[in-house]
Amino acid sequence: MSDGKAYEVFVQSLQQAMLDSERFSDQKTIKIERNKKIEDNFGIVREFDLYWEYELAGVLYKTVIECKDYASRVSIEKIDALIGKIRDIPDLKPVFATRTGYQSGAEQKAKNNRIDLLIVREQRDDDWVDKDGNSLIRMVNINIDVESCPRITDFRPRVDGAWLKKNLDFAEGVKLTTTGLNTDIFIEDVFRGETYSLYDLAYRLDGKADGKYGALMYAEVFEEAYFINDGLRMKLVSYEVDYQRSKPHSELVEIDFSKELIGVIEYIHKGSSTAIFRDKIVRDWK
Repeated sequence: MSDGKAYEVFVQSLQQAMLDSERFSDQKTIKIERNKKIEDNFGIVREFDLYWEYELAGVLYKTVIECKDYASRVSIEKIDALIGKIRDIPDLKPVFATRTGYQSGAEQKAKNNRIDLLIVREQRDDDWVDKDGNSLIRMVNINIDVESCPRITDFRPRVDGAWLKKNLDFAEGVKLTTTGLNTDIFIEDVFRGETYSLYDLAYRLDGKADGKYGALMYAEVFEEAYFINDGLRMKLVSYEVDYQRSKPHSELVEIDFSKELIGVIEYIHKGSSTAIFRDKIVRDWK
């Protein structure tokens, strides 16, 4: 048997998680106290491992849990001791918690005196097997293929010099230098009825690579299209684009649900159990 303090903290953490998950906890904050001292009707101070109270509909409910970290099953004498401690303290709900279970006489004595018996413990391998002997999902391995978007390294548009000279007073054959981010440069393909940025074009290039990787080049000629950059809209004849396409790589993502399971509470008289995970409570576990 250990000194029991660590086990008290363990039981407190699981029971606090249970209290915090209850519906009325939205209106009330219930905190579990350790080593609570209560004076009985004869002025004798009794100490209990865990204690909490709350008021509901004008009635005060008080609960104590005695925690025993025994290597063997709890005997009837330990139940008798708890009965003696609470006999002269009115309106107290007694609960007993241990890791290993109870002798049959202790279970009956507790039931006759309305003492709830709990087994509060860490998880075991058999927690991941249901009542029919089927394995529950404990581990999920997901293989993710990661393929990055192609990266444009150089974009060379060819605009219609005659159109520029007529509409914008540009010299025929002028070479255009683009400025700005990929999200600021657009191609308006009137013939196909679509407009997209260079940022969008990078994604389109994935389908143009024909399964190749590394430094690649793609060119496109238009029936009727316009190049839009920095407030200018110019008729576009064609473009050439250099881009880099990296090979995809695989990443294995492992989800171990057992690492999220903090502990299990078994309710002896009800024949049910609750699993306490880090982010949720699973009642009627299995």
